[in-house]
Amino acid sequence: MSEQMTGAQSLIRSLEEAGVDTVFGIPGGAILPAYDPLLDSRKIRHVLVRHEQGAGHAAEGYALATGRVGVCMATSGPGATNLVTPIADAYMDSVPMVAVTGQVAASSIGTDAFQEADIQGITLPITKHNYLVTDPAEIPRTIAEAFHIASTGRPGPVLVDVSKDAMQAMTTFEWPSGVDLPGYRPVSRPHAKQVREAARLISEARRPVLYVGGGVLRARAARELRVLAEMTGIPVVTTLMARGAFPDNHRLHLGMPGMHGTVAAVGALQKADLLISLGARFDDRVTGKLDTFAPRAKVVHADIDPAEISKNRTADVPIVGDCREVIADLVVALQAENAAGRAGDYTGWWRLLEEWRSRYPLGYDKPDDGSLSPQQVIERIGQVAGPEAIYVPGVGQHQMWTAQFISYENPGTFLSSGGLGTMGFSVPAAMGAKAGRPDATVWAIDGDGCFQMTNQELATCALDNIPIKVAVINNSSLGMVRQWQTLFYEGRYSNTDLHSSRIPDFAKLAEAYGCVGLRCDKAEDVDDVLAKAMAINDVPVVIDFVVHRDAMVWPMVAAGTSNDDIKIARDLAPVWENDDL
Repeated sequence: MSEQMTGAQSLIRSLEEAGVDTVFGIPGGAILPAYDPLLDSRKIRHVLVRHEQGAGHAAEGYALATGRVGVCMATSGPGATNLVTPIADAYMDSVPMVAVTGQVAASSIGTDAFQEADIQGITLPITKHNYLVTDPAEIPRTIAEAFHIASTGRPGPVLVDVSKDAMQAMTTFEWPSGVDLPGYRPVSRPHAKQVREAARLISEARRPVLYVGGGVLRARAARELRVLAEMTGIPVVTTLMARGAFPDNHRLHLGMPGMHGTVAAVGALQKADLLISLGARFDDRVTGKLDTFAPRAKVVHADIDPAEISKNRTADVPIVGDCREVIADLVVALQAENAAGRAGDYTGWWRLLEEWRSRYPLGYDKPDDGSLSPQQVIERIGQVAGPEAIYVPGVGQHQMWTAQFISYENPGTFLSSGGLGTMGFSVPAAMGAKAGRPDATVWAIDGDGCFQMTNQELATCALDNIPIKVAVINNSSLGMVRQWQTLFYEGRYSNTDLHSSRIPDFAKLAEAYGCVGLRCDKAEDVDDVLAKAMAINDVPVVIDFVVHRDAMVWPMVAAGTSNDDIKIARDLAPVWENDDL
């Protein structure tokens, strides 16, 4: 049934019809018409952030924690351009998000009007699709399409830019009964012939590896993955974006591959004769120097996005489809192979992998000077908060340690910026995750560099009753950059010293934002301060962990080198003997 209303009212009504319950944003001139009816909405909670970048990352965190589309809103010009980084981040990591921006009046577009920016053109390379709406009658259909595109196929961000005059004009609201996009038909069901061929290769392989990427989490296929792994006994590696897709404590799990992956995971990929890639994109952080990656392996590559298949590594068996459906069909095909007496024997393969796993476990050395080990802090956070908590790191050394030293047993418990590597992601993304899942314990594990980019969202958390917990791993440095300067620039520390042990005082800063501020610089105090933090659930808590500044992330494959050159310490490499089965 159609109703007369303003375009702005139609916009808010359309968001309600799309099932939106939370919007992160900041009002401004061009989007102001939409904020008036938003005040009257009984279905949508608006979270007033302190910076539009925070709104975008919060929408990402919300989406990653809930599986629903995250929504952010900003005005034209600088408001919209401040969303560019989180939009690009969501695009790289396949996060379903809709960004709604105001635009100057249609008659002013192209005149360099006040706060005008061509946000549609700016975001064209970093959105799954985007729209400029100047006709108020088009608002409901556009919003319906935006949410459909963002959440189907390979998820991603969609931007809807609405001119101010379109929001001010009167229109007839009519929510579409369905979405008809003839040029958009994402394939979810895999081709049966390709699945059967993949099953044949698996049954013939002697050294197969399940190379699991973030697409498995986007497809909500963790349960199916476990069935496949346990049925076949094939070793599993989970990329940074797939942490939690397969339990860390499972005997078949070798850990994370890549630049800072485990020796067993990296070695398994290098020595494999078959890679079964599920929702992974052969990213350079995983492959190292591409032409040396898994040189003896055939490749089964399954992905919802046909553009990813054979983009970096040619697939012997390409499978286009949703990972959940691909894995389910693969299980059936492998059951048929087994019934026909064809099953892989991986006894010798596992003997080698177990040797690597036992000889080269993840670990760290505690500082000789008695200062606090960052790895120990992060490990204890995981042990105290447990596997049901949600962990949201920033980007850098602390991100890698969070991936390495917390045990992830459940999907949706590790939320990270992967492809874009966005410093400043942690606090606002944790805020979004907590807003979407208020009953969960949410830890933002941040670095002192990252934290100073977006910590103003602590004010949002305090005022909007979003009690996240923040661990600042404070080494007074841009830690990962400093590590590279140590290893590759002869210790010339150009502009990486942040002096964060003195300025600012993070505990006092937290208190100024209405949070509880704590500080810890001794190993014997870690458990007590974590107990205090875990006991506070009505306001945000920030702990300034002052840690040893020269701790490094190991293992490491230097950028542009082969995974065969992995180092487990500065001058120490694993010994790849006994790999001829």
